[in-house]
Amino acid sequence: MSNFLKTMTDSLSSVFHKDTVDSVLGIDIGSSSIKIVQLKKKGGKAVLETYGALSLGPYASTDIGTLTNLPTDILAKALVDVLKESNTTTTNGALAIPSIASLIFIITLPGNIKDSDLANIIPVEARKYVPVPIAEVTLDWWMLPNEAQNQDQSTDTMQNPVDISKTMNTEVLVVAIHNDTLSKYRELLTASNINSHFFEMEIFSAIRSSFNYELAPVVFIDFGASKTKVTIIEYGIVKSFHIINRGSYDITKNISTSLAISFKEAEDLKRSVGMSTNANQAVADVVKISIDYILAESYAIVLAYQKKYNKAISKVILMGGGSQTLGLMDKVSEVFSVEVMYADPFTKAEAPAFLEPILKQSGPEFAVALGLALRQLS
Repeated sequence: MSNFLKTMTDSLSSVFHKDTVDSVLGIDIGSSSIKIVQLKKKGGKAVLETYGALSLGPYASTDIGTLTNLPTDILAKALVDVLKESNTTTTNGALAIPSIASLIFIITLPGNIKDSDLANIIPVEARKYVPVPIAEVTLDWWMLPNEAQNQDQSTDTMQNPVDISKTMNTEVLVVAIHNDTLSKYRELLTASNINSHFFEMEIFSAIRSSFNYELAPVVFIDFGASKTKVTIIEYGIVKSFHIINRGSYDITKNISTSLAISFKEAEDLKRSVGMSTNANQAVADVVKISIDYILAESYAIVLAYQKKYNKAISKVILMGGGSQTLGLMDKVSEVFSVEVMYADPFTKAEAPAFLEPILKQSGPEFAVALGLALRQLS
């Protein structure tokens, strides 16, 4: 079984030998930019050595912020460029697999299934969810703990003794990645001379860097360029994952089209005006339409989860470049009526005090890259 599915319960497993690797890279390649973080381990703590980001638009002869689908050789050149510009000093790294290049789903199996039986069961059950032949994808899975279910049933069992193994269901978190995607990323690593021992789904990297072991359900909303990803975490485990086919690029494009201005001008307005009606009513109206759609979809996902498990979410964590759209946090608070905060991954690495304001502001965009680097230092 492949090793790109990680949860908070096992994310501290070692990948590189602690005594042989001084510095490591976390590499997050999105549809519009590359983010990298370099950490080292010192005195048992993660220390930030450098970080950087590079827009991919110019490599496709388009504007910064536009979506790209670059061939491997051009993408490798962009990766080498950002590593050079960020003054990285190591080739030991790991690469995140984008959620949009994979499927993440939960399979519910009747009864108390043994972990050793899953190798035969999952490939058969996964055919119901994977739209291509199973031979064309690589599967990874993890059996979700059922401590809560055991606790819920313990009282009833004392009063009405039954065979618990016959009444419980087994939930298994499954990831499927197309083999062509894995081949592309292997070629990318080779072309850029990065030494990597594993791939990891971006959501698990983000959880590692931004989650603080809350017991109540937490919602991660990742406002990416092409898509928005909504993940519900409970006990550090992914319990629900959905992709909304709208992202920050769509907002910029809508502003550009509505106001008949260039994409670059629209991108600047999205960041400086956002949903603020006091600054520019026309821009705010366009942004609001897209944000309202994304949040309506997100809220429906959360409602379905709460209905299924009879549990309320405790907070919402925002990440991704689009998360810093002006006025977004207030709107999310209004919709969900819970605590809302930005991902702040750099708090898990030591850095010079003067960088704290910058790192806090840029943190939501670097959650994946930093989480990948942290895994390698464990």
